[in-house]
Amino acid sequence: MNTNPKYDLEERTAKFSEDVIVLCKKAPKDIVTIPIIDQLIRSGTSMGANYCEANGASSRKDFRNKIFICKKEGKEAQYWLRLLAKAVDKLAEDCKKLWKEAHELTLIFSKIASNSI
Repeated sequence: MNTNPKYDLEERTAKFSEDVIVLCKKAPKDIVTIPIIDQLIRSGTSMGANYCEANGASSRKDFRNKIFICKKEGKEAQYWLRLLAKAVDKLAEDCKKLWKEAHELTLIFSKIASNSI
């Protein structure tokens, strides 16, 4: 069994969720950032939750559906990270790192989804 966290998607998505939470706690709360933070928390943490659900899926169709949701939430997280980087200059570098991880996870989920058809 491979215990390398880079290849353990449950661990990797949980770490991504934690990093999103830490980032959002650093962001100043104002009329612009509050809606962005809310959406980023939702999409950034949903990816891992849906992957855990996929691993417990009751059918192949259920598994595929949850993986597609992971992919969709990853793309959405990328969008909100881009906007947060624009809204809060001092967080731009952190957002860029998380955007890259969201992109990699989205590619992984895309590959899993295409292989599950």
